[in-house]
Amino acid sequence: MSDKTEAAATTEGAPKKSKKMLMIIVIAAVVFLGGGGGAFFMLKGDSSKAEAAPKKGVVTKLDDALTVNLADGHYLKLSFSLQQTADAGTENVDPSEAVNLAIDEYTGMKVAELATEKGREEVKTDLLNKIVKAYTVDGTKEVMDIYYTQFVTQ
Repeated sequence: MSDKTEAAATTEGAPKKSKKMLMIIVIAAVVFLGGGGGAFFMLKGDSSKAEAAPKKGVVTKLDDALTVNLADGHYLKLSFSLQQTADAGTENVDPSEAVNLAIDEYTGMKVAELATEKGREEVKTDLLNKIVKAYTVDGTKEVMDIYYTQFVTQ
């Protein structure tokens, strides 16, 4: 009977031991994976910080205000300036493409869309993204912002 008791004790002891070992392995794996994931996100954040915001350069003003037809017989009188980056140099960029993009962006819009600050900011953000894309040459951004100098709806 002592052999049976020893055998029973051995089989009972083995599962308890393996459950503890399994639990230790699972906890260790979670700790290592969590630490690896945390390190990945921390290092990823550092690489995005390495790309610094461009420095401001020359400001190019439009010569004349634009008059854009809006929906329902209304119009928008608009004028803006382009904030160039320092990488663009000291020469003013040609604003013709920015004017064309602004006309395309605002034509046919409703006055109600432009009456709120939120509406104006959304349209300005869309226009700015298009202008920055248009004025990026060989990976160098020449324009970084636009400033409205006149914005009148009627």
